[in-house]
Amino acid sequence: MKTSVLTLPAATTRSDRILLALFFFLATALGAFVEVPLPFTPVPITLQTFFVLLGATMMGRGWSVAVQTAYLGAGAVGAGFFAGGAAGLAHLWGPTAGYLWAFVPAALLVSSLWGRCGGPGARLALLGGAAALILGAGALWLGFFLHLSPERAIALGVAPFLPGEALKALAVTLLRRGGARG
Repeated sequence: MKTSVLTLPAATTRSDRILLALFFFLATALGAFVEVPLPFTPVPITLQTFFVLLGATMMGRGWSVAVQTAYLGAGAVGAGFFAGGAAGLAHLWGPTAGYLWAFVPAALLVSSLWGRCGGPGARLALLGGAAALILGAGALWLGFFLHLSPERAIALGVAPFLPGEALKALAVTLLRRGGARG
């Protein structure tokens, strides 16, 4: 059988899940260091959401939610795990806090529904919905924090990120092709 894309299996044992949890905790943190600042918005492009989504397809509901909750907690208490190596509780109340807080419900959504999706189209739609949840929560908080109109919040907090989030969702779908929920 010839495949051109790596297919990642779901975690099946407790030790697999522990290793995956550690991996995705660190991968989410390292994904924050892959940062492309945009001059017109306080929100940078990062790889965090890729790891949030991929992890949720591989670990199952409890583990993926725990990993993202631990990630937020570690960043809040001083680990430089937020975009650009930032840390501290203030970042969970700053202009990009909505995106960070949305990692947990996005992980819950994907991990809960991944195994029920019938094919790649449904899985891509699920991942797109989770990315939309992150972007929507982020833009909602960004607008509140900076006193922006809804249109301006979308222009600064959603529109610039749509192509990248679509690519991330497609990459996760391809990597997890045929993989059931962990």
